[in-house]
Amino acid sequence: MENLTRQEVLRLARLARLELSAEEVELFTRQLDEILDFVRQLNAVDTSSVLEIAPAANADAGDTLRDDTLIPCLDRNDVLSLAPDADRERGLFKVPRVFNG
Repeated sequence: MENLTRQEVLRLARLARLELSAEEVELFTRQLDEILDFVRQLNAVDTSSVLEIAPAANADAGDTLRDDTLIPCLDRNDVLSLAPDADRERGLFKVPRVFNG
């Protein structure tokens, strides 16, 4: 079987927008290759004799479902008063910027 290459890990990191050190690239190359080897082993197992069972999602739910009940939500001003940095006039929470864009 074909092993995962360093270039493939770098491509995956770029697609995921991850910055990896040289050590991380080597570590992830090794770890991901081990995971893929395990998946290859699982795929090689003969499961033709295993009985196929219908998914449990088709089972009769009976009385396990409940009706949706409308309940009052929290007061906006009360919740905003608990936030460390909120724009109370506009009713918004302020959070740290996640993306530099």
